[in-house]
Amino acid sequence: MLDQMSRAWSDPEMLWLNLTNATLGLVCLVCIGAVAFAIAHELIERALAHRETHAFHVAGLGLTMADGGEPVKPDAEKPVDEHR
Repeated sequence: MLDQMSRAWSDPEMLWLNLTNATLGLVCLVCIGAVAFAIAHELIERALAHRETHAFHVAGLGLTMADGGEPVKPDAEKPVDEHR
């Protein structure tokens, strides 16, 4: 069996097929590793997000503000434009 494998790698007709298969196998392993890393990263981020205090839902909080919670002061009463 070992003799057959060494012949397969030394045969010029089979060499390119074997090299192509080995390269595609490595590419598949890299892709699987990248997907596994992305899934693990997402799960870790979600687990850590639950530890933060602002991640909890508080019913009396109301709408969140995009500017970080600084309330916008209303302008003084503007004069009504009668030309409209």
